[in-house]
Amino acid sequence: MVKNYIKTLRQKVGHEPIILNFAGGILANSKNEILLQKRSDFNAWGLPGGALEFGESAPKACVRELLEETGLKVRTKSLLGVSTNFIQHYPNQDVAQAVTVELVEKMSKEISSETLDLKYFSKDKLPKIFNKQHQIFIDHYFNEDYPFID
Repeated sequence: MVKNYIKTLRQKVGHEPIILNFAGGILANSKNEILLQKRSDFNAWGLPGGALEFGESAPKACVRELLEETGLKVRTKSLLGVSTNFIQHYPNQDVAQAVTVELVEKMSKEISSETLDLKYFSKDKLPKIFNKQHQIFIDHYFNEDYPFID
């Protein structure tokens, strides 16, 4: 597996648009509230997750990214969906088409975060989500309409 794949790629292409693959998940507590992460790059709420390293599977990336971003040890439970039609513009001027695979997980440890904030939210008290793609996953989850592909 190649480490720092995006950094290496960005050194070659700069801010040019690229296609990236992401994995993350929706983690629900016993009240069916979902865990959201306040991201430092956008200073806004979204689902925890991140980019796959070259040669890494989506389930392994999901587990690794949730541990890195939330301090939680999780396991993949089921496929939530695949989203392929979203272009993300980052604050640093990077542009990427985000191909995202989200997986539902179970928690095996208490939260200890390196992010700005982590909090569980109910369906009727969701904060503004930083991008449409994450909102689509959240909507499919709460509507029990998964797995899906778009």
